[in-house]
Amino acid sequence: MPKNIIVGVENNSQPQLYNHNKIWTKPFILAIIVVIILGIISLFTGAYDIKGQEDGMDMFFITRVPRTAALMLTGAAMSMAGLVMQLITQNRLVEPTTTGTIEWSGLGLLLVYILFPAPSLVLRMTGAILFSFVGTMIFFLFLRRVRLRSSLIVPIIGMMLGAIISAVSTFVGLVFKMTQNIETWFVGSFAPVQVGRYEYLWFIIIITFLIFMFADRLTIAGLGEDVSTSLGVNYNRIVLLGTGLISFAVGIVAAVIGNLPFLGLIVPNIVSMYRGDDLRSNLPWVCVLGMGTITVCDIISRTIIMPFEVPVSLILGTVGAVVFIVILLRQRRLR
Repeated sequence: MPKNIIVGVENNSQPQLYNHNKIWTKPFILAIIVVIILGIISLFTGAYDIKGQEDGMDMFFITRVPRTAALMLTGAAMSMAGLVMQLITQNRLVEPTTTGTIEWSGLGLLLVYILFPAPSLVLRMTGAILFSFVGTMIFFLFLRRVRLRSSLIVPIIGMMLGAIISAVSTFVGLVFKMTQNIETWFVGSFAPVQVGRYEYLWFIIIITFLIFMFADRLTIAGLGEDVSTSLGVNYNRIVLLGTGLISFAVGIVAAVIGNLPFLGLIVPNIVSMYRGDDLRSNLPWVCVLGMGTITVCDIISRTIIMPFEVPVSLILGTVGAVVFIVILLRQRRLR
């Protein structure tokens, strides 16, 4: 057989990883275009008639533009947090909702309200970030201490820890008569978003840049402590860094928007099914799909019973629960 034919056969038999991990592909550009279209639809969706009222354009820039920007930033933040957590724990069923991280953020917010009668947004963010970091580290330490036979037990443990923290928050709220603040936080909604109340979400861009910088090390950390150490990566340090970035993103979202369940579970799993576990190449996809998912849910929440509005957490929780069950059944079928 001629040599050139042999070389051609060998090349065709090798997996084409370059095209698979390439970011700027036609599907990715199409996904960006779809998200832009969804953003335009979001800008012109709402009960207030911005075209027929005299102050329509003022309301457009006061409420509609900030809301759409908050949707995009929040979708990227929660999806990235889920992706990083799944890499660190080596478990696809892990995200801020299933690890108790979001409940710890709520407890931090509640304690800030108790210590400071009228806390600023910066104080609320600080409390949420610190407590989400502590809660996530407790969850990770618990996983390292306990040997689990099934990956399905991991999210169950996280939900149990989250339920305990939620019960503590409810008790403290009843004692200090702060239950209204807890109820407002548990109902994640973009209705209160306006100029002056969402700007801290722009820090998410910095978090995205940092995650992209350390993407390779986080991917190696996802292979386990032994492999990471053999490859020259300080496992504990990179896990601490990843936890800090997750806590920062979740804390900002919790303080500004509230509880957004299952967003970090849906998007990373869909991306990983088709693209594998390379964080650097998956991160843009996760951000874009996260933006699109939460924007679709928010548009539905604004139109399903117009002129009233359903909290977006209700739509996300319903869709996320269905996807969570599908993932569980898929893992069982593969086994």
